Amino acid sequence: MQQGLTKTRSGGSKTGGAPDRVYRQLRERILNFDLPPGASLSRNEIAEKYGVSQAPVREALQALEEDGLVLIIPQSRTLVSQIDVKQLYENQFLRVALECEVVRRLADARQTETIDRARTILRMQSTLEGQINKMDLFNELDRSFHAALFEGAGMSRINEMVRRKMGHLARCQRLELPVEGKMKTILQQHARVIEELEAGDAQGAAAAMNEHLSGTISRVEKLREEFPDYFTDGKYP
Repeated sequence: MQQGLTKTRSGGSKTGGAPDRVYRQLRERILNFDLPPGASLSRNEIAEKYGVSQAPVREALQALEEDGLVLIIPQSRTLVSQIDVKQLYENQFLRVALECEVVRRLADARQTETIDRARTILRMQSTLEGQINKMDLFNELDRSFHAALFEGAGMSRINEMVRRKMGHLARCQRLELPVEGKMKTILQQHARVIEELEAGDAQGAAAAMNEHLSGTISRVEKLREEFPDYFTDGKYP
């Protein structure tokens, strides 16, 4: 792949040229269901939409395939992948292990600057509570909240790795966010994490983060019932 896309995916430059731009915008459209599971992706149409040649489109789609968000069937077609339940649980295991360790370290270090930054993001999120038409912005701030914690622990590269692995979970979260009270619950859980960090309670912070991260995964089967075409057990047509 071109150097720019590689840098972005490894946590470096955020402006790596056409492949990065196409990758980021397609990824966002997949995560917010503008491109739902099973949607067919035409390289010609993508190239025309973003004003690029075929090469950046090919690289972007390959990166999305690595993320698990796209299925490239050689000499046939390219599809937005369904939400793979097996990968979903595996990735959730990784996320919980890493993020709980991050907050443990932050609590032990008593990093005031990181706590203040997380609280600022939480205040911004709070202004969006109940505004379903602002879900995408709410989600963006949610990602910023978690990224701030990783950064405070000196683990920004790991956050980028985790973010790329979490495409299936991110789509489940997006499906669940319109549910009444979901935004409020997220805000309360973020606030509890901050409280435990302020108290310097490493175990309390880890427990608060574990509770926060376990919400969506505990309701996967309900989501599967509601959106059966969006999920798969790993078998594709």
